[in-house]
Amino acid sequence: MPPRVRNLDEVDQTVMVPWDATSAEQARAELRASLADQRVADGTLDEAVQVISELVANAVQHAGPMPGDVLRVHWTLRKGVVEVDVTDGGSDSTPQPVRITPWQTRGRGLRIVRAYAHEWGYLDQPNGARTVWAALGGPSRRRTR
Repeated sequence: MPPRVRNLDEVDQTVMVPWDATSAEQARAELRASLADQRVADGTLDEAVQVISELVANAVQHAGPMPGDVLRVHWTLRKGVVEVDVTDGGSDSTPQPVRITPWQTRGRGLRIVRAYAHEWGYLDQPNGARTVWAALGGPSRRRTR
């Protein structure tokens, strides 16, 4: 879906990607192109790309797909704040950073998200879907867990 541009500093875009680990690459590329067109600061752009990659990877690893075996990847740019989110088919587990040890080879995704994001959270929807979101470059307008 093409980006919806509200004014020169606002973008609202959604893409559907397959529920597959390789979809993180597609999400990164689309997000980078969209935000680069809006001249988002390099640091915020790089952090948003890393965060969306982690959120897609977590959705594939820990949750089920939405109908059609897809994930919904969405981002907005408003007044310099980038909000990214990934909606999946839901999970029995709760998104939370795990305690890591030096020997772990996995489990750092939400710690990376937490390190880059001004704030992050998730929203469980009545249909069982879950959206995990993060705001970069400033506070979000959302208020969830």
